[in-house]
Parts: sequence; C-alpha cells; structure tokens
Amino acid sequence: MMTVQHGLYINGQWRSGSELLTVINPATEAQLATVAGCDALAVDQAVQAASVSFASWSQTSGAARGRILRAIAAGVAEQRATLMQLQSSNNGKPEFEAAIDVDDVIATFEYYAGLAEALDEQQDRPVALPSEDFTARLRREPCGVVGLIVPWNFPMVTTAWKLAPALAAGCCVVLKPSEVTPLAELQLAKIIAASGLPDGVFNLVCGTGLAVGAPMAADPRIAKISFTGSNAVGVQVMQRAAETVKGVSLELGGKSSLLVLADADLDLAVELASGGGYFNAGQMCSATSRVLVAEALLPEFLQRLTARAEAIQVGEPSQEGVEMGPLVNQAQYLRVIAHIEAGKQAGARLLCGGERPADRPLGYFLRPTVFTDVPLDSALWRAEIFGPVLCVRGFASETEAIALANDSEYGLVASVVGSDPQATERVANALQAGLVWINAPQVIFPQAAWGGYKQSSLGRELGPWGMQAFQEIKHVIRAA
Repeated sequence: MMTVQHGLYINGQWRSGSELLTVINPATEAQLATVAGCDALAVDQAVQAASVSFASWSQTSGAARGRILRAIAAGVAEQRATLMQLQSSNNGKPEFEAAIDVDDVIATFEYYAGLAEALDEQQDRPVALPSEDFTARLRREPCGVVGLIVPWNFPMVTTAWKLAPALAAGCCVVLKPSEVTPLAELQLAKIIAASGLPDGVFNLVCGTGLAVGAPMAADPRIAKISFTGSNAVGVQVMQRAAETVKGVSLELGGKSSLLVLADADLDLAVELASGGGYFNAGQMCSATSRVLVAEALLPEFLQRLTARAEAIQVGEPSQEGVEMGPLVNQAQYLRVIAHIEAGKQAGARLLCGGERPADRPLGYFLRPTVFTDVPLDSALWRAEIFGPVLCVRGFASETEAIALANDSEYGLVASVVGSDPQATERVANALQAGLVWINAPQVIFPQAAWGGYKQSSLGRELGPWGMQAFQEIKHVIRAA
C-alpha cells in the first residue's frame, strides 16, 4: 500500500490534511503518490503562524536572510539529482529540462541572497529635499505575510522566483503548490526546513484552488498575493483580493510570436522555433507558438520545421535521447487535442503531428504539431494552447509582421531572428512584450525582469523588481 505523504508544513511541523490528492506519472499514468492536502482551517493556521513570525523575521538583518537563502541554494544543489528525478516523474520533463529547472532554482536563491545582503547598507538612505528646514530618509520594508500560488508547468522554478525575493525582503510566506505536481515542492520544503529558517516564516499548504487558493486570496491577514497561472483563475484571485484591498502580482497567459526576418539564418530560425514551441511539451506561458516568416523564406522554412518536428524523439523522460515528454495529465492532453481538432475544423492546414505517437499507447504523449493557413480569428491562432502546437504564417513586410505579432490580448515575450542588427533592434523595440530575444533561445536570468504587457502580467518578477514587489516604501521626514 502506498504511503500517504504529509501535504502541510505549518509553523515548522509536517502535518497530514483532510483531503487526499492523487499524484500521477504522466508518462505511464501510474500513481506516484498520495498527498494529504488541506482545507480552509489549515490555511487559517498557516496564515496565523506566518503572522506571528513576521514580527521577528521582518526585523532580521539582510545579511542574516542572505545566509539562509544561500543555505537553501546549497541544499538544492546537494539534492540536485533527487529533485531532477521528481521533476521528471511528476511533471514529465526530460532529464535535460529538469536539470535546467533545478539549476535555475539554485541561481535564483543565490541571486536574492546577494540582494538581501545589500539591503542593510541601503536602508535609511537620505533623500534630498528642496527645503533646508527638513531632512528625509527612505526605508524599504517587507509588506507583510504573503501568499504564493504557483502552477504545475515549472515546479520549484516559479516557487523560487516568488519565494526567494519574498524571504529576502523580510516577508513571511504561505505557499500553495499545484496539486498536480507537488512532489518537487514538498522536497524543496524539506530543504528549506533544514536551512535554519525560523518556524512559521515559511509554510506550505497543498490542496486545490477552491480549498486553499480561494481562502488565501480572501484572508485579510495576507498583505499580498503573488499568483502564476491561467487568466481565468487570475481574475478570480484578483477579485477576492480586492475585498481586502491587498497587493496582487499576476503572471498569466501568453500567445507569443517568433518573427523570422527575410535575412534570417534558416537553420537558427528552425531551432529557435522548435525550442520556443516544444520545450516542456509547449506547456509554458512563454511559448512562441505563432511563427511569422518572411514570405520569401516561408516554403523552405515550413519544409525544414516540419522535418525538425517529425524528428523530435517523444518518450518517457528517463529514456536516452528523448527531447519531449508527455503533457502533464489527461485533462491537459484532452484540452490540447480539442484545440487541434477545432483548428482543423476552422480550416487550418495540419502539416504534421496532432496525434498520439503510435508507439505510446499509455501516457499523455502528443506528437509535435505544425499548422499553417490558420485563420486569424481562430482560437488556434489567438488562444493559449499550452501544448506542442506551432502555427506558421507568412508576412510581406516588417510593418505587417509587427502588426500581426502585436494583435493579441497578451504581451509576454517575443523572439526575432535576422542578420541585420539595426532591423532586429527596430523590430524588438516595436513589439509589445516584456521580454524579447534576438537570435537567442529562451534564456532567462534572475537578474532580468520577467513579466509582460496587456493581460499577460500585473507587475514583474525577477531582478530587483522581484524583491521590490514584496516591499513597501516608507519616507521619514523630520524637522531640522
């Protein structure tokens, strides 16, 4: 009989909850674990523990916080192989993707350790005033207890992007991992528990959005909610948070474009399109799932991209040479299949993929998919599919390409491929996106901001902006 894992870490203690969550391996459809999740009562206890601990944790020095963040980074590095395995088995990531994720977590905690250590000398800096009758100083103070709600597509990564800056700022935390992929987060919580962090500063509550996320967003003791997930749920989080006028950061959807200019290196363009569409089986908000190609290059590009997509080895993450694993669960698999069928019904032309690999009767596998001639008003072109589906369209001019790319309710990222530095810079500057890559894969660094325009984001993560999101600004003015 499979052991039930504790799904709650509250005030320094592991506990079992009232709701059992079944965790599966998406490559085999076998049950991996049963996790005891929680209800609103456990959320209340976690928030209370964080509220009590905030009085002391908020007063610790930046140097002390930095030491703990570095200890967490070291713990993750020490357990790198274990965390990679959990990422692969619970999320379906090939080993090379799991390695990227774990290394990103280490880098993020290390980066915010440095920012925390710099806080002490920056505090109470004088502010110039136009009158000699007054002096002023600036303080950056932690905003309070924060609720962090993270998704299933990048376990630990989105957690690190929120948790590290929140702890660096001096906030206490209640974390809700996805009930679909909690296993890596639970192991990360054990590392955090051994880092020297005082009890109550970090609390983890597994459970569904309705049982855990909703009461977190509504709790008046939580000063800020940071949420990553779908736009529909993000709106609900914002509505609940509005009832107590708490701060909200939202990282939501994307329908991003990769623009292949007329002088682009086609080999590079195909590799960037493949990576932008099929990494993590396309389950990423930054997927450049709309590929815009200069008309002169379109026939050869489609031929090369189709060949590349058909050559991608799809299989179980642990198998040697596998480039793409399964979708995360049955619900996501069926959702993507429905989008593909709707696209075909709308008149889009399927060039390859769109179905389960013949040698994969079990698991939520889907062949890399390429469409062209996609109607501009179809959901396949406009909606976030969150699967390995690329839509390719030609353009006649730079102006048309920019207009097509910007014609979206989203504005998270974009990519540009071309040989003329002036042209690529000009196009990048014209795109309505928070991050643009030029002739580069989707590299992400803790030092650079993450977030987008329009309905993709509210606020920014990573970089100094990530920590500022968990700080309040206080000026103290004194009569001279």
